[in-house]
Amino acid sequence: MSTPVTTAPLYPVMYEGLVRAALLEDLGRAGDVTADACIPDGTQARALFQARHAGIIAGLAPALSAFSLLDPTLSVRALVADGARVDPGQVVAVVEGAARPILSGERTALNLLGRLCGIASKTGELVRAIEGTGAHIVCTRKTTPGLRALEKYAVRVGGGSNHRFGLDDAVLIKDNHLVAAGGLRAAVERARAHVGHMVKIEVEVDTLAQLEELLTLPVDAVLLDNMDPATLRQAVAMVAGRMITEASGGITPQTVRAVAETGVTLISLGWLTHSVTNFDIGLDFESL
Repeated sequence: MSTPVTTAPLYPVMYEGLVRAALLEDLGRAGDVTADACIPDGTQARALFQARHAGIIAGLAPALSAFSLLDPTLSVRALVADGARVDPGQVVAVVEGAARPILSGERTALNLLGRLCGIASKTGELVRAIEGTGAHIVCTRKTTPGLRALEKYAVRVGGGSNHRFGLDDAVLIKDNHLVAAGGLRAAVERARAHVGHMVKIEVEVDTLAQLEELLTLPVDAVLLDNMDPATLRQAVAMVAGRMITEASGGITPQTVRAVAETGVTLISLGWLTHSVTNFDIGLDFESL
C-alpha cells in the first residue's frame, strides 16, 4: 500500500446534507421494512468493507457517515486513508453495532464509495500515464447533479486537479458564447470589461486561425478543443508560453500520453466524472 495522497480535507458540513438526502431517498416513507421484518431488534453485527480489485480509495468519510447518521452508537472505523492504493480483498473499513442500521445504510455508503473510488482510481491511472510530461489531468463540470464537490474531491485524491467548480469561478467563453456575442473579440472585450482583476478568462478555440486572433487579446488561458496531437503541438508553439494551454475533447487513456507530449499545460476529461466505471467494494457481515 502506498502513502496516501495529501489533498484538501472534506469537512462534514460539506457532505452531510448529500448523505442525508440519499438516505431519505432510500428509506422513503416507511423505513427499511426488510431489515425491520427479518432482523430481531437488538441483533449485533460486524460488517467489513472489502475491495474487490486494486485501486485508490476516496470518500470514506462521507460513505461511513451514512451509518453514523442512522445510529450514532455504531462503531465506524476506516482502516486506510483516502488516497491509499489497495489490493483485491483488502478490508478498508469496519462497522460494528446494531445490525438493522448497518443494513439500512449499506447501499448509500456503497454507492458513494464505489463512485468516488472509481473516479480516484481512473484519475491515478491517467496521472501515471502522463508522468514526466509536465501536463496535469483536470476534471470538468460534467458531474453528477448534487455530487460535484465529492467527485472533484475524488479527482484530487487520485492526483488530478480541479477545473471550475461552477459558473461563478471564472470566465470560460465557448463556441455558443462566441455566436451569441458576435465573435471572439467582442466576447473577450466585454468579458474583460465586466469581471474584476481576480477573475481569469479562458476561451475555447477549434482552429489555429481562431488561436491566432486570440493571441492578440487579453486572456489567461486557451482551451484547444478536439485537436489532434500534431495540431496541438502547433498551437503550443504559437502560444509560446503566453497563456495556459488546455487540451480537451475525445481524449482517451490510449491517447492521453500523446496529448501530454505536445506540451499542453492541462488535459481536461469530462468522462472522468460523468462516465467512470464504479469501483467494486463489498460490505459483508462476519458470521454471528
